[in-house]
Parts: sequence; structure tokens; C-alpha cells
Amino acid sequence: MKKRIDVIANEESFNDLSTFTEIEELNITVRSYRDNIRTNIKRADVQARLIALLEVLKRHSCKYLGVSFMDKNTIADKLEVSYKTIQRLVKKLVDLGMIRQIPMKRKKDMMQTANAIIIQPVQTEMSGKTPVKEAKKCPAINTTTSFLKQNIKNNKRKAVAQFSHLDNPLDNSIKLVNFVAHWVPGVFSNLVGCFYEKAETIQEFWKVIKQCNRVIDFSANKRAFTREQEIEIGTKAFKEFAMKVKNGVKMYKGQFAYFNGIVNKLMNDLYFDAEFMENIN
Repeated sequence: MKKRIDVIANEESFNDLSTFTEIEELNITVRSYRDNIRTNIKRADVQARLIALLEVLKRHSCKYLGVSFMDKNTIADKLEVSYKTIQRLVKKLVDLGMIRQIPMKRKKDMMQTANAIIIQPVQTEMSGKTPVKEAKKCPAINTTTSFLKQNIKNNKRKAVAQFSHLDNPLDNSIKLVNFVAHWVPGVFSNLVGCFYEKAETIQEFWKVIKQCNRVIDFSANKRAFTREQEIEIGTKAFKEFAMKVKNGVKMYKGQFAYFNGIVNKLMNDLYFDAEFMENIN
């Protein structure tokens, strides 16, 4: 006998189901789960697919933090695997305690619709937090099949290398830590972390901003923009970059070169913006 479905798929329900209050909490949780999967799942192909699935769920859980309402057929298309495979992967994440599923029904006809998939906080006490009504938005990027295939291949290679020389789980967890350098501002790191999981990649994007901020007084080592202005310019530039990626813009010289062009243009415009520049200390 089918269980009765009581939760209606609407904004109020998704807000109530939200398990995080900030994007950084969601990012930290997913990073922790990735490390856990790499440590405890021995098969490289399963490991790679579980991590790819987590990434897809994270990218589509930013409007209501931790809540994805994408149906499994869509997820299967994004990962280029079968519906049955997605069912098995989702069940595995549920068994690991990383996610849970909530059956939902449509308001217009009260018929069953796609389950809400909830990313669970690492610490159980966090689940009692009251969700925010308007979560900080994280612009969703189109997850291309080529991106996912590359991630799966990379994860397979990593898995082979990792388990070939690690002696115990403690060593494994230490070597898999993926911290962003302290000199990258948290606001910028959180934003870029919605799209890129590697700390090295996040740091490279911030280096572009630092390099574009030219020295205007060598005697005092004074640059054109303050650190606060760098952060504001960096977040604006990356949002524009994310939209370009989403729209399928070709980046023939690479993503960092393309981002460099966006940052340079923005800095050139803002340097002659009196309102913006008057905030310089």
C-alpha cells in the first residue's frame, strides 16, 4: 500500500525543509561528504558518480538551501546515466545519511510529483535551525555533460592514486583536505565555490583580480583599488563570468584569460566612476 503524501510542492514547503542558513554551511557539508565518499567507497566508478551526483544536487539547492526538487530523469540526463542508476546512487547517499527524500504532491491536482531531495547537515544538531525565508541566492550554472564526464575521469584517476599509497583512514582524510588559502576573501570563495570544488581553482580566480589591480604609486606601493573594492569588483566580475558560461560562450584562450578580460574591463570603467572611487581610504 502506498503511503499518504502530505507535503505540497510549493515555496513554503521548500523553505520549511531547508537545512542550512548560509551557503558556506552547504559548501562545507558537501566537501565533508566528498571526503567521506573518497575514504569509504572503494570502487572508483561508484565513488566518482556519487560525488558528481552530490555536486548536481548542491548546484540546484541554492534557492532553498539544501533542498533540490529536480526529478531523477533530469538528473540522469545531466549525468548521462540511466534512471535506475540514479535511483541506486540516491539510495546509497540516503543509506550513508548524506541526503533524505521527501515525497511531494502538486497543489493543482494533488498528484505525486518529484521527491524533494534534502542534503543533511554533517552535525545533527544543525538540523534544528530555523531556515531563512529568503536565502542568499546562488546563481545556478548549467552542468554540462562534458564537465561531468571530466569530473568522473579525474575522480577515477585520483582514487587510484590515493588508495595506492595511503596506510590508514586518518592519513587519507588529512591528505584529502581541500582548504582555500587564507588570503582569498570568504565572500569571494563562497561564491566561486558554488561552481568549482577545487581550492586551487578558486585561488586562481582571485589571483586574476589581484594581478589586474595595478600599482599606481610605486613609492608607497599603492594600488588602484582597496581590498574592499577588489572584493566588490571580483564578485561582480565572477557573476558576469558565470552568466557567460551558462549562455555557452566559447572561451578560446581558457577560462582564466576570459575572466581576466572581464575584470580588466570592469576595473577600467570603475576607476573613472567618482562615486565608486570616493570610497578609497
